[in-house]
Amino acid sequence: MSNVVIFGTGQWAELAHFYFTHDTDHDIVAFTLDQSYLSDPTFKGLPVIPFEEIVQHYPPSAYLLFIPISFKRMNHLRAERYGQAKAWGYRLPSYVSSKAMTWPDFHCGENCFILEGNTIQPFVSIGNNVVMWCGGYIGHHSVIKDHVMIASHAVVSGCCVIGEYSFLGVNSTIRDETIVAPETLVGMAVPIQADTKPFELYKTQAAEPSRMRSDQIRSISHKAQG
Repeated sequence: MSNVVIFGTGQWAELAHFYFTHDTDHDIVAFTLDQSYLSDPTFKGLPVIPFEEIVQHYPPSAYLLFIPISFKRMNHLRAERYGQAKAWGYRLPSYVSSKAMTWPDFHCGENCFILEGNTIQPFVSIGNNVVMWCGGYIGHHSVIKDHVMIASHAVVSGCCVIGEYSFLGVNSTIRDETIVAPETLVGMAVPIQADTKPFELYKTQAAEPSRMRSDQIRSISHKAQG
């Protein structure tokens, strides 16, 4: 069991606190946040320390640091805080849900946040600072590079490469043997069937509401009843 400080006081930090508390042997002892955003000295009954002062209060020789920052600025904000923590000498644990499906050869890098329901096949490589939200699928021999965010129920088929700082939206699908270049943004429900180029953005058209009201239809099934 190790003592862990969590970065943030928002929803992601609250989730991290919940998962580490209920699904690991680690002990959460404090939170940390950039001084300019600090408004309350406590969170979840624990102290909140300015990130700029974290080394003095919780030195890297005795504490681990977990940084569950969202995909803001295409994951660069999380990467910057991760890089600063490494420069100060911190070790950053990863959280892999006990309800994720992995195999004995599974390994991921530091500061990963892999939630419940993910299926990760054999021979998958996952780098540092990767977030995988719930219910995703990573096919065999795929490589997820550093600082990637994969939203819920995304599918990465076998033998794919997902480049650094990429974002895969909810229900997106990557075809097998596809290379997703660094900084690619794949929107919700988008299928990627060929290699991408850096900084490309893929999105679908949003559904338009029908002119008919929902209370005017006879049935929500394909066949009318009664």
